[in-house]
Amino acid sequence: MIPRRSILYMPGSNARALEKAKQLPADVLVFDLEDAVAPASKALAREQVRAAICGGGYGYRQIVVRINGEDTPEYQDDLEYFAANQFSAVLVPKVESAESVAKIAADMNRLAYSQDCRLWVMAETPQSILNIEEISFSDSRLEALIMGTSDLAKDMRVPHSVDRIGFIYALSRCVTAARAAGLDVFDGVHLDLSDEIGFNTVCDQGRDLGFDGKTLIHPKQIDYANKAFSAGEQELAEAEKIVQAWQEAEKNGLGVVLVNEKLVEHLHVVEAQRKLAIAKLLRSRT
Repeated sequence: MIPRRSILYMPGSNARALEKAKQLPADVLVFDLEDAVAPASKALAREQVRAAICGGGYGYRQIVVRINGEDTPEYQDDLEYFAANQFSAVLVPKVESAESVAKIAADMNRLAYSQDCRLWVMAETPQSILNIEEISFSDSRLEALIMGTSDLAKDMRVPHSVDRIGFIYALSRCVTAARAAGLDVFDGVHLDLSDEIGFNTVCDQGRDLGFDGKTLIHPKQIDYANKAFSAGEQELAEAEKIVQAWQEAEKNGLGVVLVNEKLVEHLHVVEAQRKLAIAKLLRSRT
């Protein structure tokens, strides 16, 4: 039960950005060796990312390294380069099958990656969306799915509208698969940094679709993502009422209870307890 509301991509070739990230309120930092790094800077990015990981100082922030995809010459070099380092997860782009996940996990095992270092994969092609159920159940090292809506938009010929109507099937399919497999799942990026209203709108939509958090491309997007994917004070107060009422009902041998004229069952209590536990974790960071 780790809060992962904001997942910020950081270019591995930008040492200054990696240092600045130590002060940013993002829950997860993705040190990127893929799209954000020019081919000529791949080796430099590896060196700088490893130096940042070894240097530490990121506090509660989880560190994820996005390596280059299986079909690239950098894939094996990336995996080998970081095998001895301690960080939260390896993120692999454009994963399209359960077989690919199994191969990547086997490569991590062969290179003696710690079992605490998990595997995250990106769902960003039509083939990955079609195979997302098999992908989600493919290996015990797998922990999270990330939507890659930019590549998906290109392949599906879908525009980036604020309502994201062309993505709804893919987004919901991935959320459903992740929940069935017990994985976390994160929404794709919003590319227009000048469109604050649009960004806020898609954050709210992603939350309502069931995502755990949102991937980001700029620090200015962190605050609203954290807000959108956190329970508000009123929501937490309601959760407290639900838990207290349920505990009282249990003492009296009752299986259901009313809170604010709404029927509360055990499933509502579990969700209320989850919200309260996450809020407690967030408060402990300050």
